[in-house]
Amino acid sequence: MSTERRFSKGEVIFKQGDEGNSFFKILDGSVEVIANYGQEDERELTVLNKNDIFGEMAVIETYPRSSTIVAKDDVLTVEITSKELNGYFSENPDMIFEIMKHLGKRLKELTADYDVLASVLKEVRAAQDKKSESIFSKIKKYIDFYSSGKNNINKPSVESLREASESLKDHKGKIETYNKGTVIFKEGETAKCMYIVYGGQVGIYKNYGDPKQVKLTELFPVSFFGEMGMIADEARSATAVAEMDETFVEIIRPEGLEEMFRESPVKIEMILKHLSYRLRMLTYDYLNACKEINDLYNS
Repeated sequence: MSTERRFSKGEVIFKQGDEGNSFFKILDGSVEVIANYGQEDERELTVLNKNDIFGEMAVIETYPRSSTIVAKDDVLTVEITSKELNGYFSENPDMIFEIMKHLGKRLKELTADYDVLASVLKEVRAAQDKKSESIFSKIKKYIDFYSSGKNNINKPSVESLREASESLKDHKGKIETYNKGTVIFKEGETAKCMYIVYGGQVGIYKNYGDPKQVKLTELFPVSFFGEMGMIADEARSATAVAEMDETFVEIIRPEGLEEMFRESPVKIEMILKHLSYRLRMLTYDYLNACKEINDLYNS
């Protein structure tokens, strides 16, 4: 349920702004990810190598390509279209978790970059002389990133998530029910599972039970949480607490994904859409912060 594709060194595999309906896995060689290809402000974002995947977000969601992919050397890939995706997962169930981990890795890396960016932005806001060499050396990469990605500052729509959530309501798996006040997991814990809320309400807190406690968000049906602990081997960054009696959730573990796909492919689709949406939102916020740095420096 896939097609091998070969590309010669320098060949454009797809362009920024193209409508996409397939993703690729690199079997041999490497590719460059380039923003504003062929323009004065062209910028290489990264290089992908053997076993890396690219273009997956255009398959998970209907969305134009966000960058241009160029063969860095002779490249052998396997291409999977959106129509072939379920068949590909059936034949390669390990790829379900691989794609989730790929999206999780990108989220983790961009979150770390965003935390640094937020600190730099705070410094730029406070700086008296925004044209100083010391400030410029810190913010140059953010100005460059904004210049290369300014055409992509489009806030992603939640429509695909909303539609997938409606489909998910009738596909409940193994459910656990919690009373109000039950701590589902604690900040700092490690556990390779994620959750879907089907009923009740879940609160997500920093410093839960401490005088500095802060509620980050409230989750209602149908919402996901805890996914980064499952796919990125991260310690829990917050505490999850049931906020109503009869709050019921489904627990999802990596080893259960293949069975879940056989029984309810819509759940896998929803998890992928959820991760893709998170990544698009974080990219949108990152680009906006880069824009503010650019505007402050040039004001």
